[in-house]
Amino acid sequence: MFDLFSPSRRRELDTLTTRYGVPLTRLAELSGAPFHPVHPDYPNRAEVCLVIRRPSGTLLTAIKPFYPPGAYRLPTGGIESGESVLPAVLRETREETGLEVTVERFLAAIAYPRATERVFDTFAFLLDERGGVLASHDPHEPQEFREVAPDQLPDIARNLEALPDRYEDHIKGSWRDWGRFRAIVHRVVHEALSS
Repeated sequence: MFDLFSPSRRRELDTLTTRYGVPLTRLAELSGAPFHPVHPDYPNRAEVCLVIRRPSGTLLTAIKPFYPPGAYRLPTGGIESGESVLPAVLRETREETGLEVTVERFLAAIAYPRATERVFDTFAFLLDERGGVLASHDPHEPQEFREVAPDQLPDIARNLEALPDRYEDHIKGSWRDWGRFRAIVHRVVHEALSS
């Protein structure tokens, strides 16, 4: 199931599957020029996607001040060198949102190759909010939040895919390429939540 990933990552993902269920596994080839986080000088080679379900049943999305207007998306955060996936999920949730959560389900494992090289992985988890105060705790990346119904994820993906083809220094690339990359996890998460 996890043949797309390194042997050490496969063992970790197998353990997570035993605990949180079988995720959808996808290979999503990237096109266009590099951009953060799939840029050669970006230190992380993998991220977690935080699918935070609020008590109302809605999902949390976020936007950063330098994003194009309306470019809300599911929060993500890098897996640091030597860090395992589950600790990254919990750390990034605290940093990005300040919320306390329980991990409910392993939703998706996505590998992104570019030509012949592997450049990035995304691991998405459904998290149920249990407490805390919603606020960004990363002073370098303040965010605003918005709640959406799960069936709005395809609309978010379409919005991200339609971002302008304009260079942005924060991401070291084009918003259009970045938006197409970011749209993928929204479509896969929607598919996982619908199954």
